[in-house]
Amino acid sequence: MTNLHDHAPTAGAWRLGDRTVNRVGLGAMRLTGMPWDEKPRSREDAITVLRRAIELGVNHIDTASFYFTPWRSANELISTALQPYPEDLVLTTKVGAGRSRDGEFSFARPDQLRGQVEENIRQLGLDHLDVVNLRWGAGMGKEPGSVAEHFGALADLREAGLIRHLGISNIAADQLLEARAIAPVVCVQNRYGLTDRQDDALVDLCAEYGIAFVPFFAVTTSVPGLQPDDGAVPGLAEVAKVAAAHAATPAQIRLAWTLHRGEHVLAIPGTGSPAHLEENVAAGGLRLSEDELALLDTVARG
Repeated sequence: MTNLHDHAPTAGAWRLGDRTVNRVGLGAMRLTGMPWDEKPRSREDAITVLRRAIELGVNHIDTASFYFTPWRSANELISTALQPYPEDLVLTTKVGAGRSRDGEFSFARPDQLRGQVEENIRQLGLDHLDVVNLRWGAGMGKEPGSVAEHFGALADLREAGLIRHLGISNIAADQLLEARAIAPVVCVQNRYGLTDRQDDALVDLCAEYGIAFVPFFAVTTSVPGLQPDDGAVPGLAEVAKVAAAHAATPAQIRLAWTLHRGEHVLAIPGTGSPAHLEENVAAGGLRLSEDELALLDTVARG
């Protein structure tokens, strides 16, 4: 039996608009396997991960209709595994970015966002979406430019009842302020972690406004095509020292550090492994000392 300290509520909770979620959630991207995988991952494992996550108190799952491989679709897996959905479950999805069947990314025009929202609704078996992030830019790096027209289109869909709450992803501070002037923003979802610290000021700005900051790739030291994996990852020694003191894995320490950045920070680590799910949720119960946090803060910032 899992220790109560290994349940998601141990990390505390935060609000997404009028919904309250536990701060340790689940990212659905890895449920399907990754685009560079040469063979399909286990469908049974993905279903097990989703159902076990609910048992562990996870009530925030991040997904997107463009999370798919030739063999699997994250939204289909979620719908199959979890319907009828628990009343407290919040499903967050993303629109703006899209993928063709051959995996090529594109970026939607404002008038195409309704179709993307409706596609997520159909795939998830819902009549509206809890939270929709405008995923800005087709690339993984933050893209410049005004978000007003796209975010305004989503605000119209919110008024029409297709969306409950709005968020924004892959953006800079000025784009957050622009979006907030159009409609309430409940979350910001950017790439961020111990050795990926470009958004430190944005994390603090979100705290000031009471907006959830939801980092992706928070425990990843390298991502194919996005970050060089040259064996010189900063912070390995510091993370290993703290991990040893807690009998934890380095990934758990990276995740715990992320949660220590503020009560408004929500973790969405992704996995297709039931064992890794248990580790990720358990990381929410780790309490790092001031000395440990100071040590980790010496890690070179990306």
